[in-house]
Amino acid sequence: MDKKQLKFARAYLRMAHEWAKLSHCSRKQVGALIVRDRMIISDGFNGTPSGFENCCEDDEGVTKWEVLHAEANAILKVAASTQSCKNATLYITLSPCKQCSKLIHQSGIKRVVYAKEYKDISGVTFLEKAGVEIIHLPNE
Repeated sequence: MDKKQLKFARAYLRMAHEWAKLSHCSRKQVGALIVRDRMIISDGFNGTPSGFENCCEDDEGVTKWEVLHAEANAILKVAASTQSCKNATLYITLSPCKQCSKLIHQSGIKRVVYAKEYKDISGVTFLEKAGVEIIHLPNE
């Protein structure tokens, strides 16, 4: 990644961190942006589906099964639009899980830039195997 790309990548990650603050989840707030040709085509944060209460955890603090991850929300927004994720870059505050990594690959995203590594990196391993470029760019 050259100096100019790095400058933009850090800016998009800062924006993803701001987007994460919109999440109602108590345990973990995650934000995502999908960018193609230096244009943000979608955004997302983790939370419940439209029409559901915004509480993401049950009374024991366990994440409810219906909560959508930030990258899934961003990809689904693109699916409901006239845009395409083909050859786009996903900027996300936390590395993707196994389930979301399948969505990322299948949607045509070609690069994932993330700030923090999730405890289970099998999603990242899958994406690398699928030929998706992975860049870990920790917060400055």
